[in-house]
Amino acid sequence: MCPFGGTDPQDRGRVALNTNLFIMTMTTSPIHFELPQQLSCPLPTEERGVARDEVRLLVSNHNGEDIQHRKFKALTDYLTKGDVLVVNNSATVAAALPIILESGQAARLHLSTQLDDLHWLAEIRAVHSNQSERWRNGTAGQAFNLPEGGLATLITPFYQNAQQLHLWKISLKLPLPWQEYLHQYGSPIKYQNLDQGYPLNYYQTFFSSVPGSAEMPSAARGFTPGIIEGLLQKGVQIIPITLHTGVSSLETGEMPYPESVIVSPLNAARINLAKAKGKHIIAVGTTAVRAIETATNAQGLVTAFNSQSELYIQPGYQMKIIDGLLTGFHEPEASHLYMLQALASKKHLRKAYEAAIQQGYYWHEFGDLHLILNH
Repeated sequence: MCPFGGTDPQDRGRVALNTNLFIMTMTTSPIHFELPQQLSCPLPTEERGVARDEVRLLVSNHNGEDIQHRKFKALTDYLTKGDVLVVNNSATVAAALPIILESGQAARLHLSTQLDDLHWLAEIRAVHSNQSERWRNGTAGQAFNLPEGGLATLITPFYQNAQQLHLWKISLKLPLPWQEYLHQYGSPIKYQNLDQGYPLNYYQTFFSSVPGSAEMPSAARGFTPGIIEGLLQKGVQIIPITLHTGVSSLETGEMPYPESVIVSPLNAARINLAKAKGKHIIAVGTTAVRAIETATNAQGLVTAFNSQSELYIQPGYQMKIIDGLLTGFHEPEASHLYMLQALASKKHLRKAYEAAIQQGYYWHEFGDLHLILNH
């Protein structure tokens, strides 16, 4: 349950926080800190009476020495003519389907990644009251009935090791094309700690146009037509890529898994030209970082790409193209924090996250945003 939803966007600045809770171990191990519960699970902006571009924006630069607190609509102030925003145009699908376990317990099948017309990677989660947890008792050949005669059959565990998300390769037999079927019978994957699910449009961004993500590429949620117009008038380039995100229920120490990436030849060339001219290449979301860095060759040039990315960005990785990142705030020990350590120094992240907690920024997909710059 989310104990602090907030109806007034100014309330978050009035929340009394014990900043002594902040402990961050900045090594190549995960980043550890204690996140106050009232910051961890905000309701969608639509439920808080806040415009999407009114969420807060923490801007950190110069090794974390320069931290500014703005509204997201001020993003344009930090970009100059010719700079590039790389955005993910993947649209979220209603990837959660109801199933019943052999015990009679309610559960959900979360479709994660489409492998081909028949096969998917999927996660099974047992439902307890309003929450869910991984269900690990599946066996190869086990089948689950889906609405209107659909059938999901477990084929084989996708991973054999505990450091990977508990995914199954499944076959999916549906009475309709998968997009139409999910639209009719699926629901968006509900983020943990929210009291209820919300309409699919809450989980889309301005750029959502290519259906395929199990969960929202949420860093772009603050973009509105007004912000886009301002960016274009300033001469900022907005270049789309596609990365279909899988389920995001990674637990401590678990590594990311393969995701589908598409980078067109034209957009690869546009990014390369901007980089050659010394322009800043800012990724909107960790998904955009993974996509572009995956598509970049040993010579430092982005190439056309249409395949699965298995890139795991962690401390010590040298970014080839991306030099800035717009992202949300990530949970303690989240794998995304490894990626941030490859872009920003440990000191930078320490200062930024300490400031975010002290100032009451909201975490997670419906929360506030963080612009990390290194120039």
